[in-house]
Amino acid sequence: MRHNKAGSVMTTDVVHAGYGTPFKEVARLLSDHRISGLPVLDDDKAVGVVSETGLTARRAAVPDLHRGRRRTPPAQLTGHTECRAETEIAVAMTRRIDGVVDVVDKLTYRLDDARVREEQALRGAADDRLRGL
Repeated sequence: MRHNKAGSVMTTDVVHAGYGTPFKEVARLLSDHRISGLPVLDDDKAVGVVSETGLTARRAAVPDLHRGRRRTPPAQLTGHTECRAETEIAVAMTRRIDGVVDVVDKLTYRLDDARVREEQALRGAADDRLRGL
């Protein structure tokens, strides 16, 4: 019987997750590499192993947000901005943050620039048409 050393059968390019790697990224790594588990490293030191079974159990323990149960309350934006466009931008950017389920907009503004933006858009369209004549 021929004896092999561990180094002859192991892989050197190991797929791994960092200690703070988000849940979805770990699931993606497992799926993309078609593996059932991967080591978790913290400062290049192995601190554990994450498996498909572990992820499934964790997911089952967390309430589904689409069933009306929220783990976190909606983000509330309060304060004062210079113009209305700034409040719209703040709300849109907050909605894009991972983990934010909903945004309650309690922002106020000094200047309602919505009308100004409409007039600028109309003026721009008219200018374009005049240039085409």
